[in-house]
Amino acid sequence: MMTKHGLTIGIERVNQDCFISLKAIGKLTHDDYLAITPLIDGALSQVEKPHADVLFDATELDGWELRAAWDDFKLGLKHGREFQRIAICGNKRWLQVAAKIGEWFISGDVKYFDDVEDALEWLANIPANDVTN
Repeated sequence: MMTKHGLTIGIERVNQDCFISLKAIGKLTHDDYLAITPLIDGALSQVEKPHADVLFDATELDGWELRAAWDDFKLGLKHGREFQRIAICGNKRWLQVAAKIGEWFISGDVKYFDDVEDALEWLANIPANDVTN
């Protein structure tokens, strides 16, 4: 039986705003975080006061290895103040719980969606109090 596994990342930067898209397939590993963390660190370090919105497509995610879960926690602590909105898209109940826990570690909003289009629409809408930034 063939097991699919992987993580794709896209990073777009416009002035101080970053859009990061992640898609996970299978079970995330420590090696996945070794690959993506420098990319996220690099994108955010190039901007003086970065603001990042994140789309995390977890529709094909089966979970994290324990060490990878720790890596995810460390990434959230390191960049938590820079993440404005994180949209988690999936089809599993535990992802809804993960979204709620994620709010404890970042200064922005974390929201769970069943549909990627709904998640993108939420990320595209700029709250009225952010228009002056």
